[in-house]
Amino acid sequence: MKKKVLFISSTGGHFKELMQLESLFSKYDSYIITEKISSNDFLKKKYKNKCGFLIYGTKDHKLTYPFKLLANCFISLYYFLKFRPKYIVTTGAHTAGPMCCLGFIFRSKIIYIETMANITKKTITGRLVYHMASLFIVQWESMLKLYPKAVYAGLIF
Repeated sequence: MKKKVLFISSTGGHFKELMQLESLFSKYDSYIITEKISSNDFLKKKYKNKCGFLIYGTKDHKLTYPFKLLANCFISLYYFLKFRPKYIVTTGAHTAGPMCCLGFIFRSKIIYIETMANITKKTITGRLVYHMASLFIVQWESMLKLYPKAVYAGLIF
């Protein structure tokens, strides 16, 4: 029986990084979660019942973001209980935070890949997940100064 692996990230660059791992999807009983925007509609056709969507929202929308984040916490709980992953693989950002917290509570292994966009500063989600992650991967060697327990793996592109 294949291990259950949930791949999750926010849309945009984080999702593009996550999709660099697409060759792993078929090796596991995989489920993919990202934010619902029109450019991600292809996932429904390509992965059928193996994908899910969260509400799109960025922290730049200060008025609506807290409500969307709260809603995404409940949606994440639904997906977590539905899929019950043994592993959670994420490239961030904010939409992945609640899922990683759930994974930590329910003892899933969390594999976090810090974005290649940051070379000298921590991301908010990276700060949150660093202490929960079973494996924390950085794509720049300079990031090992900020995350001493991380593993440097180079760029995933």
